[in-house]
Amino acid sequence: MAALEHPGSAVGSQSDKAESGGERGPVTLSDGAVVLRPWKSSDAAFMVEASREPAIERYNGTAPASEADAVAVIERIQESWRAFEVEGHPTGTAFVIVDAALDEPVGMCGVDHWSSTDVAQFGYWLAAGARGRGIATRAATLMTGWLFELGAARVFLTIETDNAPSVAVARRVGFTCEGTLRAFGVWQGQRRDVDVFAVLPDEWPLGGDH
Repeated sequence: MAALEHPGSAVGSQSDKAESGGERGPVTLSDGAVVLRPWKSSDAAFMVEASREPAIERYNGTAPASEADAVAVIERIQESWRAFEVEGHPTGTAFVIVDAALDEPVGMCGVDHWSSTDVAQFGYWLAAGARGRGIATRAATLMTGWLFELGAARVFLTIETDNAPSVAVARRVGFTCEGTLRAFGVWQGQRRDVDVFAVLPDEWPLGGDH
């Protein structure tokens, strides 16, 4: 996944953790303006409509063909949350990005992979109507903070080089471009360059007290 919006102000994260003796489970993250919450089956219509936008399909892959297909995607995400409860690795978990003022879903932010060496990769996308208000920047900040809270030793993003809005969000959040993977991606049969952005715990602008 990759962000599709212009950058805004970075803010701190606050997680709502279940008080269950340290037991893991789905969480909700918020900074007051943006909420990241787990997907529900009732979000299927939004997923279908928003992810059909050409720019989102361009950088994130084919959208679900129907609400039933979207429900199946959401069920896989829910399975990943259940696995996280047991194993502690958040690979495959994902959040709906919600505009807190409107209480409406506007995007998606999810963990693509958590490695055996505690390296986390995530991605994000934003519906067309929500761009240009700093929402993706806030969501990426919340996600990065949560991954460091979980113990990530490194958090990284892979973004196609020509995806300028997503690159701007990564830089705004505090990620450093480490280089370009030439001809790493493929879109409509054409090879594409992909940039790698990463941040380490001691580089995280918000530190460890957020």
